[in-house]
This record gives sequence, structure tokens and C-alpha cells, in this order.
Amino acid sequence: MGIKRGVSLYSYQQEQFFRRMNWKDMIREVHDNLHADGIEIIDEAIIRNYPFPSEQFIYDWNNEMARYNMKAVTMDVYLDVHQFRDHVMNHREAAERLKNDIRLAARMGFENVRCLCLVPTEVIEMAIPTAEKYNVRIGKEIHFPLPIRPGVKPAKIDPVLDPRMAEQIIDLVQRTGTKHVGLVPDFGIFQHSPTDLAVDYYKRHENPDMVDFILEKGRDYEIDDILKMLDEKFPGHTMNFMSMGTIVIKESSARPEDLKEIVPYIVSMHGKFYHMTEIEGKPGQYEDKAIEYAKPIQYLKECGFDGYINSEFEGQRYRQDGSEEDMIDEVEQVRRHHEMLSRLIGK
Repeated sequence: MGIKRGVSLYSYQQEQFFRRMNWKDMIREVHDNLHADGIEIIDEAIIRNYPFPSEQFIYDWNNEMARYNMKAVTMDVYLDVHQFRDHVMNHREAAERLKNDIRLAARMGFENVRCLCLVPTEVIEMAIPTAEKYNVRIGKEIHFPLPIRPGVKPAKIDPVLDPRMAEQIIDLVQRTGTKHVGLVPDFGIFQHSPTDLAVDYYKRHENPDMVDFILEKGRDYEIDDILKMLDEKFPGHTMNFMSMGTIVIKESSARPEDLKEIVPYIVSMHGKFYHMTEIEGKPGQYEDKAIEYAKPIQYLKECGFDGYINSEFEGQRYRQDGSEEDMIDEVEQVRRHHEMLSRLIGK
């Protein structure tokens, strides 16, 4: 019992792109060097011929997982509503796709499927009977800049995101009585400052003085206001709301203590991180300076959470504008993340 460690194989995306690692190599890395047993995947990135893989692939997957006694924790699904070229999928079609994903997840041994925060609650509700039949939980992701408790951390967010998302999922569970729907909190909701990798990236591509101006104004102004200032002071810039949102971060979108209210509904967690660096004065110990981990894990332990935190490394994107030699070492970054997780969890 207790908190368990795993890895989203998404963390090794450029290793896969450059053909230095395949999914079997990734599983062995998690087993041999991290001494963890949890595996999370993005369906389209790992499953050959998704959404209809061959029997050979499913056999190979289950065989490799059994070989190393690994746990298939969560399969991330995206519900691409543009998969057909003649129309956008409606809610009923999306639910059918989700049902197929649930059946596929069950065949591959996964306990959970994760839906993006944009997936409507109505679609999830239509898939509940299938989830219950195959004993696979549906987890909806709580991703930055969403809060856990609406109104606690008021912030301007993308208008298509509903800050009541966690509340809506809990209401669905209580109304239907299902045990097969829950939440996948992403540690990105505890990001309290921009990662140095993002700041360096924009300084390479924009006027460095402008980036410093954004960081300074970001402490007191909203993104829309800063964009207006940029138009006047730095005409011709290419910053927009999305890019600004990666470096204008005043505080986290959720409070660590808010986890206490949703622990019974958590199916697994995304251990989002961008850059693990050595803690000053503590050789061999690492941290992500932009994301709070200690307090959230403390509350998870106090509340008896016994699920998985799956490492999800996303810092590589801020180095992929350079040569292959400039890219960050994903394998080492994940190893550092697990040093931190092991230390904070107490294992």
C-alpha cells in the first residue's frame, strides 16, 4: 500500500523519435534503473495501428509487461473528433470511440484510461456501462491552469476550459454511484513559476529584453494587458496568449491542501516536470524549481492515497529548436525525478 511510482512513456518521446528507444526499451528502463513498476502510455504514440492493433501487438505488449512484472496503470486517450474528414464527431460518436479505447485498454491490462480536460462530462457518462463491464476506470485530467476547487484560485483561463471540472466529475460519481469514474490530477497545477527552460527558449527566439519585460510585468498584470504593452513597446513581436501563459505564472492554479478533498476520486496522477536540477548543497538530490512537490505528496500520504504518480517529462520541447547535441537527456531527467519521488514518498 501507499504511493507508487511509475512513468508515462511520453517522457521518452525524443528517444523514440530518434529510434534510440522503443517501447520495450522504455519498460526495461523503468524496471531496471528506476526500480518502479508503473507504466502509462499515450495510445497513438505506443500502440501500433491504433485504434485497431493486431493480435500480435497485444500479445507482445502483455508478454513484455508480464516478463518484468510491470503494472499497466493508465492509457491516455485523446478522442480526436476530427478523425473523419467529412464531419466533426458528436458526443455519441465520441462516446463510441471512448468505449473502444476502454475495451482496448482492458485487453492490454490497463486499470485506467485518461481523458483530456476538454472531453465533455456527457461523453464520459455514456461510456460508464462499458467501463464497469471491463473494470477500467475513466479518469478526467485536471491540468494547469484549472483549479481543484473553483473560486479558490481565481484566474483568467482559456474560455473553453471549465474551472468546475473536478466538481462536475465528483457530482457525476455521486449521482450515478459508479466506482469507475474519477480524476487524474497533473502536478502542473502546482507550478508556481515559469521553468527556466521556457524563459531561455523565448530569449533565443524573441528580444531578450522583451522577455525580461514580460517577467517583470507578469507579477502585477494579466496576460491581455501585457500583450497590449508589448504591441506598443516591442512592435512586431510574435508572442500570443498561449506562449505568454508559459512564462507569466504568478502562482499555482491549485493549492496542495485541496488534494485532501479529491483523494477518494483520484485514479492516478501525472508527475509533470520540466527540469530536474541538483539541490544546492545536497549532491545527488534533485528538484524542479518551478513545481511544488513536497506539500502535495505530504497531503497524499496523510490522506492514504495508494495509487501511482507517473512521471511526465515535458522539458524536452524547450530544447528541440537546436541541434541533437543541444537536446536535454530525457532518460537522466526521469531518473532524477524518481530520486525526488522516492525521497518524498519515503521509499
